[in-house]
Amino acid sequence: METLIPTINRLQEVFLTVGAESIQLPQIVVVGSQSSGKSSVLESLVGRDFLPRGSGIVTRRPLVLQLVNIAPLQERQKIENGVKAEEWGTFLHCKNQIFADFQQIRREIETETERTSGENKGISPEPIYLKIFSPKVLNLTLVDLPGITKVPVGDQPEDIEAQVQEMILSFISNPNSLILAVSPANSDLATSDALKLAREVDPDGRRTLLVVSKLDLMDAGTDALEVLLGRVIPVRLGIIGVVNRSQHDINTQKRLEDSMRDEQAFLQRHYPSLASRAGSRYLAKTLSRLLMHHIRDCLPELKTRVTVLSAQYQTRLNSYGQPVEDHSATLLQIVTKFASDYCHTIEGTARYIQTSELCGGARICYIFHETFGRTLQSIDPLGGLSELDILTAIRNATGPRPALFVPEVSFELLAKRQIKRLEEPSLRCVELVHEELQRIIQHCSSYSTQELLRFPKLHDSIVEVVTGLLRKRLPITNEMVHNLVAIELAYINTKHPDFADAAQVSASVNSQQAEALDGGKRWKNEKVAEEKAPPAGFGSPSKGQAINFLDTAVPVSRKLSSREQRDCEVIQRLINCYFLIVRKSIQDSVPKTVMHFLVNFVKEHLQSELVGQLYKQTLLQDLLIESEDTAQQRTEVAQMLEALKKANNIISEIRETHLW
Repeated sequence: METLIPTINRLQEVFLTVGAESIQLPQIVVVGSQSSGKSSVLESLVGRDFLPRGSGIVTRRPLVLQLVNIAPLQERQKIENGVKAEEWGTFLHCKNQIFADFQQIRREIETETERTSGENKGISPEPIYLKIFSPKVLNLTLVDLPGITKVPVGDQPEDIEAQVQEMILSFISNPNSLILAVSPANSDLATSDALKLAREVDPDGRRTLLVVSKLDLMDAGTDALEVLLGRVIPVRLGIIGVVNRSQHDINTQKRLEDSMRDEQAFLQRHYPSLASRAGSRYLAKTLSRLLMHHIRDCLPELKTRVTVLSAQYQTRLNSYGQPVEDHSATLLQIVTKFASDYCHTIEGTARYIQTSELCGGARICYIFHETFGRTLQSIDPLGGLSELDILTAIRNATGPRPALFVPEVSFELLAKRQIKRLEEPSLRCVELVHEELQRIIQHCSSYSTQELLRFPKLHDSIVEVVTGLLRKRLPITNEMVHNLVAIELAYINTKHPDFADAAQVSASVNSQQAEALDGGKRWKNEKVAEEKAPPAGFGSPSKGQAINFLDTAVPVSRKLSSREQRDCEVIQRLINCYFLIVRKSIQDSVPKTVMHFLVNFVKEHLQSELVGQLYKQTLLQDLLIESEDTAQQRTEVAQMLEALKKANNIISEIRETHLW
């Protein structure tokens, strides 16, 4: 199990290079209020002075501290010619630079803090990574965070308290982290900010260890025995008391070895029953033991997480493709793939089928048989045609002579007027199909051809070529649909097999002729009788006669005679019957025309059009330039994948037997 903490340190170094936030590694996070003694606790674990000191908030950036236990210098010199120092430190931001002087480590921390946080009291969430090698330390991974503060000072923002708490929560919310809450003994634990934050993310206290610092600064006559025994606030991982170095000890540069010896003597005098379970040495051993067991518990889940992420990043890397080497082959491959996906979307055989809405060929079918079909069915054959319009057409077709029979010209005139109404919905059908063919371009770009997204210029060029092809075919298709209606208008085929009402209308007309002849004979007899009667005066027409001397049409409101009513009904029946025949023909022929002149033409000529327009040596280099985002994302994903592979290898080095 001794290898577990170095293993996590190696994993941390691997993921630091790629900034992997999705991997939450086991670590110990040190939390405490300002001047609670966190820095003294950390220095006692290391055994050296290396942290910045001063009044107010001193730790202004997270410090990720890795402690690595190594063999003494004499033993190392026998084996290898390595670093000629007993203890040393390295920073991640200072590549290949070794700091054997711990005062120099302190200055480097201060310099790096001021670089991002300013020279005053500002804070920054960007961590500093420090690795200390020493034969005096136990293997540990600690994170020192800024102390919880209440009042902003210097150039700190007004919401400094909220910023610090948010930073602390971002670290301790990691379920794989252990929380080392530091609270001074001379303050009430019930008001401890460190414990309050720890309780927010760890209400059961399973990940929290409490360190009671400054045991020697309690008021005379009081002690922390009840607190250390867990009778005031119970903490699952335990409570450990320590004695910090005083400011006088720091100013006089009292050695840490002497301070730890004095700490043990103080514990023996004041807390003899707890002396063996308190102090900095016991804290270091406890932290190392807890971290090893915690890593052991987290390792299976961590291994699974690394494996899952490796598969996900491998898939992402594959989606970005490889850098272009053969431009001609790449262009042909992308163009062929796009044309194939475009045709498959129309045919309904595409790999990526939408489930939220109709798309491609399915939507074209819906336009033909639902939208266009229902629109034609909703058109009334006699819509916009009144009886007066029909009567006027009959009279206009007869000229100055009264009509004995219904003129055929009036039927043709009115039938053409009604058939003309079918042209607008037919052209609208063409427009809807054209719009859907445009939408398929974006569908193929977004779903079917991921490779195309790598090259923005090629994508835009393909869209432009396909749009141009559709634009060229649209007026041709519109013209053909217009001709379909014009063909129907050109010849009214009254001999059409489905024009069944024609025979019935003819019979009706024949009966009207017979009635007209009989009426003529009666009219002659009545005329003879009238001649025997005295003539009426010019200015006084006989009763019942309707004489109109004005230059206007008969009023609209007048009642039609029985013959006029009968003539209108005949025309209406003929128009209705013939309109239904033409509507059925248009409903069948318009989709066929659109498919032939627009949809099928585009399917058959799309690839040749794309190749002809884009496969040119002068365009290849320019079209196949990757977007900066794609190239950057491929690099980042490749680095992350490499880090995950290294992590998987590191975890695999740990045998199952080493975990127990």
